[in-house]
Amino acid sequence: MSVTQDLTGRNAVITGAGGGLGRAIADRLAASGARIVALDLQQMLEGLPAGWERIALDLTDPAAEAQMRAIADRLGKVSVVVANAGLVPPWRGLTELEAAEWHRVMTVNVWGVAITLGSFADALAASGHGSGIVMASINGFRAHPKQVLYTASKHAAIGVMRAAAMDLGTRGIRVNALAPGPVATDALVSRIVARHAASGPVPEVALGALAAETMLGRMATMADVANLAHFLASDAAAGLTGHVYPVEAGLA
Repeated sequence: MSVTQDLTGRNAVITGAGGGLGRAIADRLAASGARIVALDLQQMLEGLPAGWERIALDLTDPAAEAQMRAIADRLGKVSVVVANAGLVPPWRGLTELEAAEWHRVMTVNVWGVAITLGSFADALAASGHGSGIVMASINGFRAHPKQVLYTASKHAAIGVMRAAAMDLGTRGIRVNALAPGPVATDALVSRIVARHAASGPVPEVALGALAAETMLGRMATMADVANLAHFLASDAAAGLTGHVYPVEAGLA
């Protein structure tokens, strides 16, 4: 029997769908026929396609979990949940950490992933082919200087994914993680520009250096990440769960 990557008529919930990789994934799933439910901060929902359901959600709000459970109950069946929403804090060394920033980032990047998967667990099971996809990072299995908080949060997100795959597997739900390397999103480019303003390298040089570190001689793209998310969301990946998939054009 052949398998398909067609998602026609299936509900797909994406957190952080208003921009960057979340938007790219939502666009890709929509192109395959999925009905998109976009969750993001209110200001990020402007300009999304009219056919998408747009719901304002702040993962730092104590009411976020109850809000997502209500959405899941209303939808009934959800085939795909992408726990994409995340924060990238300013780079700080181990002796420069700030407690308030630490708690805020961990709330979104770790607690947010856990409550997203948990809130939609029943709806994923009801679909009969549920797929949870966690947005991790190459920082989930390696580290860089002055990235203590971000690295810790992405290591933890991968831990949540692996535990969720075990907890939910008996209910027919698959859970996997994407681990992108550097991708030239608006957020990354803006950070490179900011570093240049603080005497860092010229943005073109910085981006070129990132590309030169890969086996393909280019940076991974948002389309690369979105295409893998689509595959993991589809029946073609029915036997895959509990894994982390790097998308980094072959970092050497």
